[in-house]
Amino acid sequence: MMKINKYWWKDYFDEIYLITDARSVCDERLTRKEVKLLREILRLKKEDTILDLCGGQGRHSLELARLGYKKLTVLDSSDYLIRLGRKLARKKRLAVNFILADARSIPIGSHHYSAIFMMANSFGYFLNEDENCKILKEAGRLLKKGGKLLLDLCSADYVKRNLVPVSWHMANNDIIVCRKRKIEKDIVKAQEIVLSKRRGLLRDGHYCEKLYDENKIKRLFKKAKLKNIKVRKRLNLHKNKTDYGFMTSRMFVTATK
Repeated sequence: MMKINKYWWKDYFDEIYLITDARSVCDERLTRKEVKLLREILRLKKEDTILDLCGGQGRHSLELARLGYKKLTVLDSSDYLIRLGRKLARKKRLAVNFILADARSIPIGSHHYSAIFMMANSFGYFLNEDENCKILKEAGRLLKKGGKLLLDLCSADYVKRNLVPVSWHMANNDIIVCRKRKIEKDIVKAQEIVLSKRRGLLRDGHYCEKLYDENKIKRLFKKAKLKNIKVRKRLNLHKNKTDYGFMTSRMFVTATK
């Protein structure tokens, strides 16, 4: 049995993560495509107050700011990614607010945001489902009446049918990534080994991701007292038809306060 530290996410999202997952989280074309969908599905207006929850370096919010949106906040628990986001915002002269915080307990007053989104499979990191639900409840607390939430998840059905137990890919000319995966009770547990041709072993760590089908995520949304739940399935936003792990086939779940 693969043992996962329940706090694995505290040290995972750093400069190595931006290399190993660059084909998704550093792809500007993909980000623009995702933002186009966000704007359409959430019907975002320039005057909306928007929270990019667990937003990392804020790639979606930076793109929205470039398009003229003014009231943008990125919240994430990674100090490295928050500092990087602030640096990018200054460099591009874009007005985006960055907050370092835990999504289960957000230091912001209730009924503050018109729209909240959580992109790139940033949900389901906790083995204890109550901890995952806390994030949805916090999002609900922060939304104004009639405000909208969008959650971007991997497709549980797709992952179960297509999970590759062992995969290798070249992240760049120097970095090789090996991932070993298995499913245990609707949880994908993975070991990630990152090797540098020049520097040797960079990472040998473990992480996990809960899998949600349509019915399961709807029950969780209802538990968080969110309504008008809609699910868009089988979204493949990458340009090339290849294996992008959890990002290959995606599910957008929306709800209102």
